[in-house]
Amino acid sequence: MKQLTIRPVSEADAAALLKIYSPYVENTAVSFEYSTPSETEFRERIRKISRDYPYLAAEADGQIAGYAYASPFKGREAYRHCAEVSIYLDPRFHRIGFGKALYRELERYLLAQNVFTVYACIAVPDETDEYLTDDSERFHAKMGYRTVGRYDRCGYKFGRWHNMIWMEKEIGEKPEKPEDFIPFSRLTADPDRS
Repeated sequence: MKQLTIRPVSEADAAALLKIYSPYVENTAVSFEYSTPSETEFRERIRKISRDYPYLAAEADGQIAGYAYASPFKGREAYRHCAEVSIYLDPRFHRIGFGKALYRELERYLLAQNVFTVYACIAVPDETDEYLTDDSERFHAKMGYRTVGRYDRCGYKFGRWHNMIWMEKEIGEKPEKPEDFIPFSRLTADPDRS
């Protein structure tokens, strides 16, 4: 296996991350976006998300092999102890443990931020087709997620309807009175916290 390093992304990584993300947009229904965002727009997404949540890259021998990030589950303050997670890997690095390593590191940071439950929004097929498989659902199930909701035929892409499920995982025990959410930028500025 190649040497794996996981680190926070920077805006300078936008082009490399877009190279991984673009095929998911253009060739699959994994992403419900119709067109790949520009590098400028993607850089802005990284900047906004990284302020409050971890946005991590997996590097194999100096090359970005994939990335994962968390984002707000919902905008209301009571949801601050939950997060939505997403992951994208270069297909050359599927099924060798990189996704698992990325999610474990993401969960470690989220727990340090006082996030206890994570959710994944996943496109799922009725049956496998050329645009969508059940790989993401199976990966999340192996990582300890369980399906908590399903929306049938809610996303229209490539001339057909696709389903979506929500999967949930509790990554830590919820205290009776949790401490405040700690933004990622503040967490990483204090090495004793991370």
